[in-house]
Amino acid sequence: MAAAKIETDDGPCCPICLEQFNIPRQLPCAHSFCEKCLQSHITTETGKITKMSSIKCPVCRNPASPSIKDRPTSEWATLFPVNTVLQSILPAKSKVDRLCDACNSEGTTAPAEGFCLVCKEAMCGDCLKAHRKLKMAKDHTILSVEELDCNPENVMKLAEGFTCSEHDGEDIKYYCKDHKVPCCATCFFHGHKICSKVIELKELAAQLCENKPVEIIADMKKIESHLKKFMDMNESSVKILETQVNELTAEIRKVRKEINDVLDELEKQVKTEGNRIYKEEVIRKQEENHQCLSLIHAVRNSHYLLEVAHTYGSNLQKFLMAEKMMSQLYSYYNLVREKYEKTDIIAFEVQLASPIKSMLSLSLSELGKVVATTRSNTLSLTCSLRPMKDCHVEKVDPKLPTTGTSPMFSGVTFLPGDRLMLADFNNKLCIILSSSYQFITSHALRGQPVNICVLDDQEVAVSFYNQNKIQILSVIGDIITPVRMITTKYNCNGIAAAGKGEMVVNGYCDNNKNQWSLINTRGDVKCTHQYDSPTYYLNYIALNNTKTRVYVSVCELNLLHCFDMDGKKMFTYSPDNLRGTTGIAVDRHDNIYILGKKSANIHLLSPDGSLQEVVDTGVPKYPRAICIHLSKNILIITNSSVESRTLNIYQLKEI
Repeated sequence: MAAAKIETDDGPCCPICLEQFNIPRQLPCAHSFCEKCLQSHITTETGKITKMSSIKCPVCRNPASPSIKDRPTSEWATLFPVNTVLQSILPAKSKVDRLCDACNSEGTTAPAEGFCLVCKEAMCGDCLKAHRKLKMAKDHTILSVEELDCNPENVMKLAEGFTCSEHDGEDIKYYCKDHKVPCCATCFFHGHKICSKVIELKELAAQLCENKPVEIIADMKKIESHLKKFMDMNESSVKILETQVNELTAEIRKVRKEINDVLDELEKQVKTEGNRIYKEEVIRKQEENHQCLSLIHAVRNSHYLLEVAHTYGSNLQKFLMAEKMMSQLYSYYNLVREKYEKTDIIAFEVQLASPIKSMLSLSLSELGKVVATTRSNTLSLTCSLRPMKDCHVEKVDPKLPTTGTSPMFSGVTFLPGDRLMLADFNNKLCIILSSSYQFITSHALRGQPVNICVLDDQEVAVSFYNQNKIQILSVIGDIITPVRMITTKYNCNGIAAAGKGEMVVNGYCDNNKNQWSLINTRGDVKCTHQYDSPTYYLNYIALNNTKTRVYVSVCELNLLHCFDMDGKKMFTYSPDNLRGTTGIAVDRHDNIYILGKKSANIHLLSPDGSLQEVVDTGVPKYPRAICIHLSKNILIITNSSVESRTLNIYQLKEI
């Protein structure tokens, strides 16, 4: 297999042609491509659809629209801005003539001689003379083309104020801590005016920036390492396949001495079929490696940009560039995960009929056949809490209306639209919070809620303390409406959605026994499984993502049980430093998070039940309920202490 190779010091390269940039054009998502490569991509995209107003980025697939949409698609590439930062660090032989922005906007071309740092425009000699004559522009700083070439520091001065991607031309001036996004004045007025934590970036850019560029560069390098590992795995896969084909061919030759002509035919079949499969696999793996190499260059370009901003840029630039690259980082992780999860390895074998002595009497089809089997790759990415030991944990007060009793959040779950729902045990309420974790509305319940789960886009189920009932609620927008009450044969506490209109519930039944059941949203029981439990307690329950395993916490015994859907116990986890097990959550990699209420910690387990890490930094004094936003990798823990009504919010990070 002819592998695609990459060098370590070859500078920024176009993710499409894998060569050094030639007129790097930048899309709104911050990915850059050679002008000709981008135009070729645009031609391919627009050739499929007659009317288009945008194209998709070749790397992240985010939409990108040209600045002037009514221009012919053959000119779209020239309408995206030149990436001046990349242009400044390219070798001299890769430089291209810079054009006057003012002349270019009028349909003519003239070579640029200088740049105005205030107006952020390239100008030819005539435009520069006219610009200097303006009274309002007399103090503007002008840099010559020579001062910009191969000088990233001057280029960063040119790009001093990043502009808003949604409101063209407006400088980014604010940062909303509630939504964790930078914004311009228009963004602030229309979308963040009521947010509680909006700050001016110029005042706090240095503080907000901290070590974020360095951390993101390190993560970019991890992404590159994962992609190289994936390419190596493909190389190894086809080499192993080639070896298997050759070994089987030799084995057939040896057997052929005894069974003569029949095995001659089998040998031909092995060589023909094996080589066909090998060639097809080589082509497939080469294509995958080319995609990985393209993505590596995109990742490398990203951290080149971030390194330049971090080295030569202002604090504002460092922070804003870091924020932009953070959004790329998550798309890179998703692309890498997709490749790891979808890659297959082909194993080659010959299945021979028995007994061997009867082979000579068999026809070729009766003798045996060549079979190529496919198995999933076992290499995968893991997920861990971020931050961990040295963490900063965001603690949010949802600012609930004053009630007679301090709230105690026994249940928590994410609703569609990134909103949050809490079960307030003490005040018999279910509460909806906004995506910035601020109070929206509440609904009074008939009892003390223990746990909640989302059944579908419109319905939520609530379990109650000391009641053989489950309440089904309709949640449409900010309106909560009771739908029906399900009666159960035993007291249900833990509750979790099982998909297809079903849920698993858990609770104490009788005779020192607990049981969990699979029921539908009408209350029909599909199956029930019992297990030992010394007493009645508010136990929790959860399922893995494929709904094939059930996890149950037993607080009094300080343990976690894992069952399959037939009730067979897969494993039990009960270490000395986990006391008072309560809430359980599962991330998108099926890693398991268990809360220890009495030990005030989180135990992170792999899907097979082995311990990955124990987290005690930033954990509330009495953790009770836990939930994870699977697409955004956000983990939330509630505190059962009556002294605290805050939510602890973690950001999960792919490693």
